[in-house]
Amino acid sequence: QVQLVESGGGLVQAGGSLRLSCTESSGRTFSDYYMGWFRQAPGKEREFVAHISRFTGVTYVAESVKGRFTASRNNAKTTLYLQMNSLKSEDTAVYYCAASTVAGASSPIQYPYWGQGTQVTVSS
Repeated sequence: QVQLVESGGGLVQAGGSLRLSCTESSGRTFSDYYMGWFRQAPGKEREFVAHISRFTGVTYVAESVKGRFTASRNNAKTTLYLQMNSLKSEDTAVYYCAASTVAGASSPIQYPYWGQGTQVTVSS
C-alpha cells in the first residue's frame, strides 16, 4: 500500500515560515495519486488544507490559508510539499499528508492513504 512519511514540523513564532515534506516510500507510483494536506488540532475535526493534481501541479487551498500556504509536488522525488508562510497561532495542529484517486478531493474520506502526521506549533 501507499506509505507516506511527513517531516518538517516544529515550533515557529507567529509570522514565521515552515516547509513540510511528505515522501512516498512504498514504491507505489506516486504520480498515480492526487495528494492533499490536512490538519487536526486537539479536540477538533480534521480540516482540509490543500489539494494538488497528479501531473500539472494545479492546486487549491482552504480559504483559511489562501495566500499564505502553497502546495507543490516533485514526482521524480515522490515528495509532496507544503510551504507555510505568515503563520498564525490558529495554524497550530498536526499536519497530515494523504493520497487519493479522486480529483479535487477535499474530504478526509476521499483519501484512503495517510501519513502519521507532523506537529506544527505556532507561538505568539
